[in-house]
Amino acid sequence: MDRISGQNSASDYLFAPIEPFHRQMMDVGGGHSIYVEQCGNPVGVPVVVLHGGPGGGCSPMMRRFFDPSVYRIILFDQRGCGRSRPFASIENNTTWDLVSDIEHIRTELGISRWIVFGGSWGATLALLYAQSHPESAAYLVLRGVFLSTQRELDWFYGGGAARFYPEVWDEFERIVPEDERHDMIAAYHRRLFGDDLAVQTKFAQAWAAWENALASVRSNGPSGVPPANYARAFSRLENHYFTNKGFLEVDGQIERDLYKIGHIGVSIVQGRQDMVCPPESAQRIAAKLPKCELMMIAMAGHAMSEPEITRSLTGIMKRLAPQKVALGV
Repeated sequence: MDRISGQNSASDYLFAPIEPFHRQMMDVGGGHSIYVEQCGNPVGVPVVVLHGGPGGGCSPMMRRFFDPSVYRIILFDQRGCGRSRPFASIENNTTWDLVSDIEHIRTELGISRWIVFGGSWGATLALLYAQSHPESAAYLVLRGVFLSTQRELDWFYGGGAARFYPEVWDEFERIVPEDERHDMIAAYHRRLFGDDLAVQTKFAQAWAAWENALASVRSNGPSGVPPANYARAFSRLENHYFTNKGFLEVDGQIERDLYKIGHIGVSIVQGRQDMVCPPESAQRIAAKLPKCELMMIAMAGHAMSEPEITRSLTGIMKRLAPQKVALGV
C-alpha cells in the first residue's frame, strides 16, 4: 500500500503472509458446501474470521492480523460466495443459516470456545452469533459496525451518503428509471434477479462499485468496475439480505438483545469518517455493553486496509494473545 500523509502503510502492521495448513469443503446442508481454511498454530488460540458483504468472501489479507505462532485462524467463505458452492445462490441463504454454519464449523473442528473477529456485515454476524451462542464466544473483535437496521440502509441507499459523493451516486442511480428511484434496493433487486445475465452483471457491477467507491477515507470518486463474477455474487447476496432486512425479527433486534452478551469482552475499531457504516451504530453498541472498548479512529473510513484500522486491529490481537486462560479458550 502507498504511504499516505506520512503514515505507515497498512502492510507495515500486518504479520507476514500465512499459508493454510488445512483446507476443506464442508457440507452444511440445504444444498450448500462452504470453503473452510485453517492457518497458524493448530493448537493455538482459536479465532474465527467473518468476512463482510454479505457476499464478500474471505481473502489472504484477513489471515495477517494474527500472530501465526499464537492463533489457530479459521476463515470461511459464507454461503453463495468465494469458493463456497453453489455460487451466487440465495436458496437456503439467510442470516440464521450463516449463524448455524459458524456453530457447525466450531463443533466440526472440535473447538470449545473461540474469539470472533468480524467487520461490517461480519460484525453484524459476530453479534448475532454471540447472542445466539453466548457460551461459544470468548471475545468479540469488531470493525465498522453494521446493525442491519432500516436507518443504516436508508443512509447508504436512500440518499444520505449520496450527499457526500453526488457524482458517484449519479452513476449508481442513473441506470434506474426515475419512477423507481424512491426505492433503490427494490429497483436493483428486479434487475439482479432477472433472467438476463447481461443485465444482472451490469447492475451487479454498479451496485458493488457504489460501495467500493466509499470504502476508503482516501477515496475521491469512482473506484473502477469490479470483476463481473465477484460483483454478481457480492451484489446479489447483499441485495437479497437487505431486501429481507437482514432476516431479523424486528428492526433493531441486535441492539435489543445486547443484554445476552453483556458478560463477553468486546473491542470495536471504528473509522470516524466511515461513509458505509457511520459511527453512531458503534457508539450505541459500546454504550450498552459493560465490557466493551471503542476505538474511534479519526482519519479512517470503512475499509480494514486503512492503515490506522489495520494497526488497531493487529494491536488488539497482540494484546489478547497472552490471555488464553482468561478467555477460556
